[in-house]
Amino acid sequence: MKTEKIYTPVSGYLMIVVALVLLALGIAGPLVTRNFLLFLISGVGLFTLAGFFFINPNDSMVLVLFGEYKGTVKENGFYWVNPFFSKKRISLRARNFDSEKIKVNDKVGNPIQIGVILVWQVRDTFKAAFEVDNYENFVRIQSDSAVRKLAGTYPYDNFDTDEEITLRSGQDEVNHALEENLKNRLDIAGIHVIEARIGYLAYASEIAGAMLRRQQATAVVAARFKIVEGAVSMVKMAIDHLAKEGVIELDDERKAAMVSNLMVVLCGDKDATPVVNAGTLNQ
Repeated sequence: MKTEKIYTPVSGYLMIVVALVLLALGIAGPLVTRNFLLFLISGVGLFTLAGFFFINPNDSMVLVLFGEYKGTVKENGFYWVNPFFSKKRISLRARNFDSEKIKVNDKVGNPIQIGVILVWQVRDTFKAAFEVDNYENFVRIQSDSAVRKLAGTYPYDNFDTDEEITLRSGQDEVNHALEENLKNRLDIAGIHVIEARIGYLAYASEIAGAMLRRQQATAVVAARFKIVEGAVSMVKMAIDHLAKEGVIELDDERKAAMVSNLMVVLCGDKDATPVVNAGTLNQ
């Protein structure tokens, strides 16, 4: 037997009446008949009490008789089974697991800190009870292993191009890969993965400062590129408009000077300080 099967036990309300009758006979019988062997009936009544149990909503009870799996009770209620049955309660409720932040290396070798949030529940009680030693500990260890594998598959960030999926930018793809990996790992324990996603992601402390400066430098370069691109467009438009309107005739030397001045004004970090020329244009 390698799969879960449903067991239908006897109603506990019926058997509690039987147990009370046996106890009453075992106590009253010897007093009436003077046959003290009837005390054994009360012993049987007490023994039957070991077979009672109850099931809460989204709960289950795995039943085993002398090492043989008999089945699982999943329907909530009050029940009685053979007192020799060993019983193991397994919750079917959805659970949250927020892993500890672990330090690993990403695809390009940068040390990062990463943590995962996992929502899971038991679907197959046989696998959870017998295929692994401790299914809750199994979830923790396999989640840690899946996070380490995920971190080594993707870079934390990509400063050169946006085409490659990264841990920081490709959240949908990365979380989907993490979820599929955990489903494959936890299926052996009968665990159903409801959701898995990265809950914490950051550079390790020893390189966080350097990476922050690198990000800032990348942002500055990108901003400068846009500024220069816009400035070139504006200078070209200004020269073309002056020539079209016939405002002034500029030779190549004066065009070069005008382009230089406009680029300084448009690309400078600070506002330009104008210089008033009181002479001629040639001075």
